[in-house]
This record gives sequence, C-alpha cells and structure tokens, in this order.
Amino acid sequence: MPASPGAIAFYLGPFTIRWYGILVAVGLGVGFWLAHREALAENLPADDILRVGQWAVIAGFIGARAYEVIFNWGYYGRYPSKIIAIWEGGLAIHGGLIVGLLVGVYLAHRWKVPLWRGLDVIAPSIAIGQAIGRWGNFFNEEAFGRPTDLPWKLYISPAHRPAPFAHDEFFHPTFLYESLWDLLVFLALVLWLRPRLRERPGALFFCYIGLYSVGRFAIESLRLDSFWLDGFRVPQLASLVGFIVAAVGLAVVSRRHAPA
Repeated sequence: MPASPGAIAFYLGPFTIRWYGILVAVGLGVGFWLAHREALAENLPADDILRVGQWAVIAGFIGARAYEVIFNWGYYGRYPSKIIAIWEGGLAIHGGLIVGLLVGVYLAHRWKVPLWRGLDVIAPSIAIGQAIGRWGNFFNEEAFGRPTDLPWKLYISPAHRPAPFAHDEFFHPTFLYESLWDLLVFLALVLWLRPRLRERPGALFFCYIGLYSVGRFAIESLRLDSFWLDGFRVPQLASLVGFIVAAVGLAVVSRRHAPA
C-alpha cells in the first residue's frame, strides 16, 4: 500500500524526503553512536565493531525487505516495481534481525572481532534504534491494530484501512506499543542488566532477544497486517523461536561462566 502524502517531510530539489527514512536514519545514528561509546568504555575495538555493524545493517535491510516481499507476494507479484520502494514502509524486523545477525556473526569471526562482547555492545543500540524507527509507521499509517475506542486510539485515513474495517476510524496504535516496549527493553538492558551481566559475555544480547520476543509476541496479537502461515501468525512464530534461542543462549552462557 503506498505511503500517504503526510509521510513526506520535505522536498530537496528533485528528491522526496520522507519521515519514514528520516526516523530510520535517526535510529541508526543514535544506535551507532551509543555502540561506539560503549565499545570504547569497554576497551573493545570500537571502529571494528562499527564496521561489522554497518555491514550487518545493510544485510539487515535486505533481509527485512525480502521477508516483507516473500510473505506479501500476492501484492508485490502484481506490482514488482514496489519491491524496492522501501520509503513506503514494509521492513519486517524479524527478517532484518535474522539476516543482519548472521552476516554480523560471520564478519566478526572473519575479522577477528570479539563476538560475544561485541553483541552485548550492540544489543541496547538495536533496541533504541527500533524504538525510534517505529515512529516511521505512524507517518506511513501502517502497523496499526484492531479497531478500538481507548483514549489513545489512533485515527487512520480511509485509504489506509483494510477493506473489512473500511468504516472504522480508530485503531490500536501498535507501532506505539512496540516503540514503548523497545524503549523499556533498552532501559532495562542499560540500567539494570548490563551492570549485572558484565562477567557473562553474550548474556546481555540474549536478554535483548528474549525481552523483545516476549513483547512482540503479545503486541502482534492486536495487529491487522500479520503474515499468516497455516493459521499461525508468522511474527509470533518467529518471536517464539527467538524466545527459545534466548533461553538456550542464556543457559549456555551462564554455564560457561559459572563459578568452579
């Protein structure tokens, strides 16, 4: 579905600058800045970690778009020119996390960058980047939930309402729920968990995966744009896998660093 005119921030000569792109860029900028700062504080090779992170982000964008296109092929198959139109939204975070992390782990191993401590450095950055980037969905009028009359209900213009809800005006702002959850995850990682897990490299990263997965699983139950597979919401299945990975990872990391 095309982005609404309201998603346009301004024009720069022949270029159209959209709020979605601005917010994603701000999220990335804040995330990289925080990761670089933390890497220096931990006496880690900050520039090398950011170099891995930059390539992981590029791969993550490709994975996020591929995930979106594959599970919405009914639409993109009819309009193939829309496949590259990421400025209209349509980046699936689970696809980005999977591909981005796989590429990041591979490059960290190849370039001899400390893997587990590096993942701990970037975990809070991913969370705060998601919290900021989610606001792009607000300007694109996407990633909202079922109709609601709650005080914080979100008005959606007729052009962006799913056909079965064409006569409903107000919906759950699920983009906001996820943004707030990501912000809480970020604060929990930085203020509470990081000081307690410094001696367990990798634990902070797995905490991020687990906490994000729990929140996304719950919020996804409200969304109207979920991908479905045999009666199951694909993002909830991915979140369940993420929670299992986090639990297993935390168990392995804890056992590795348990007192003798």
